Amino acid sequence: MKADAPARAGRRRRTERARPSAFWILALVILPVISTVTRLRIVDGHKLPPHGACIIVPNHVSELDPVIVGVGVWRLGRLPRFLAKGSLFRVPIVGWLLRRSGQIPVERAAVSRQGSPLDAARLVAERGNAVIVYPEGTLTRDPDLWPMRGKTGAARMALRYGLPVIPVAHWGVQDVLGRYSHRVRLFPPRRIRIVFGDPVDLEAFRGRPIDATTLAEATEAIMVAITGLVARLRGTTPPTGRWDPAAHDQKETGRFEA
Repeated sequence: MKADAPARAGRRRRTERARPSAFWILALVILPVISTVTRLRIVDGHKLPPHGACIIVPNHVSELDPVIVGVGVWRLGRLPRFLAKGSLFRVPIVGWLLRRSGQIPVERAAVSRQGSPLDAARLVAERGNAVIVYPEGTLTRDPDLWPMRGKTGAARMALRYGLPVIPVAHWGVQDVLGRYSHRVRLFPPRRIRIVFGDPVDLEAFRGRPIDATTLAEATEAIMVAITGLVARLRGTTPPTGRWDPAAHDQKETGRFEA
């Protein structure tokens, strides 16, 4: 695997990150901490489009994942935007930062006062932003932390708005903060790698009705791409079957104890 040269990547992808925004405040707080407690390496960062709308789909093994993925995207010169719980936008200071940095509120109800998550995502797409969506919807329930069955939100966004889907995998985050753990391991610094993949090939699904069958097949194509990148980082073969929480009497959302 070939890592990007930081200086070269910075020169090539400086434009979006260089615009003044609330991200500068977040970066000032977060980057020194991450640089202290991790040894973060980005692999194939050139596969993240330097501009234009796209959906970034990572695996999900730790509650620290959004921070690590956000830092990786920021280092490549793009502004990371997430679909975040609507309740977070009502927290003082936190809500202001989320709004000012262009994060997308997702309410529990299908439609909020501001419209559906897809409507909000459409606005971000029209502005040429990069949106980070976790297709698993929650931390993986797989005992060995492989990507589990995906939900259809990312596929629906991609097919409805014609957006490219960029798969991302990371490994090592769970050594800093384990799945649903309350213990953060700060020292020694943990090695974390993030690898970006080629856009998921969804051409076979474009033009088809966006129904349950199409969404399920497109979602599985996305999950296959993510799983392949995870296997590349772990240097091992993934299981033949994908973990399905429903088949193991597990809740689809919320905290989970193995």
